[in-house]
Amino acid sequence: MKEIAISEFKAKCLALLEQVRKTKQPIQITRFGEPVAQIVPPTPREAAPNWLGSMADRMDLAGDIIAPVIEIGDVEALGD
Repeated sequence: MKEIAISEFKAKCLALLEQVRKTKQPIQITRFGEPVAQIVPPTPREAAPNWLGSMADRMDLAGDIIAPVIEIGDVEALGD
């Protein structure tokens, strides 16, 4: 495992994080020669299940789902 001093890590933080992401190799951060932290690559995420069609065959349609629920004339805001 590659070791790097904390002062160097502070100066090159973003580049080192990108290096770990690309190479998948961890880096150990040391202070006065003693390990204080490790940067390890993330575990691979599981692919999210496809949500399209996930509710298929889970409901029944009862009645007309296109027609308005109330008559347009009954809406007071549309009155004179």
